[in-house]
Amino acid sequence: MFGLGYVFYFALFIVNGIAVLSEDRFLNRIGWGSQRNQFQQYDGDDVKTKLVNLINAIRTVLRVPLIVINIVVIVYELILG
Repeated sequence: MFGLGYVFYFALFIVNGIAVLSEDRFLNRIGWGSQRNQFQQYDGDDVKTKLVNLINAIRTVLRVPLIVINIVVIVYELILG
């Protein structure tokens, strides 16, 4: 069935996907790069600005914890499969 383990894996995959987005190759192309937002004036309530800030926060703050969590999940899967 569907359990909390699947929800954890889904959240981990989504955060990993956000963390590995390349700003030069992907985000700047669609206008979501952080440098583009520095020169434009947006309201603080703009959804696009909040998403760009969330992506940048995930990429900076969660870098080391994601490495540790991914190692733990890989070892868990190798041992207990």
